[in-house]
Amino acid sequence: MLRVYIPILIQFLVVVILGGGMLALSALVGVKRPSREKLSPYECGMPPVGNTRERFSISFYLIGMLFILFDVEAVFLYPWAVVYKSLKWFGFAEMFLYIVILLAGYIYIWKKGALDWSR
Repeated sequence: MLRVYIPILIQFLVVVILGGGMLALSALVGVKRPSREKLSPYECGMPPVGNTRERFSISFYLIGMLFILFDVEAVFLYPWAVVYKSLKWFGFAEMFLYIVILLAGYIYIWKKGALDWSR
């Protein structure tokens, strides 16, 4: 039974060794010329201004959670697309119902104002 997991263990070891090797090689070979510009925090290309303890609107987190939710839901479209031809009209009807339910959820959060940044 453990033989089934040997390829996963080998892949894990290769990833750890490769990642660690790249980090070590970069630390050993990389040129180190620290400057004020390089040591300043990077913030979307904009110079950091203001207090670092600034509070964010709850809308920021709500939009983030909704994005993850709908993104995860979209992942279920891929397996369906692989077996679409074998499902025929039943698969089409099921996916249509799935999309309608997702659209209903999207319209609900839109009407509730969860996507409105001006609040």
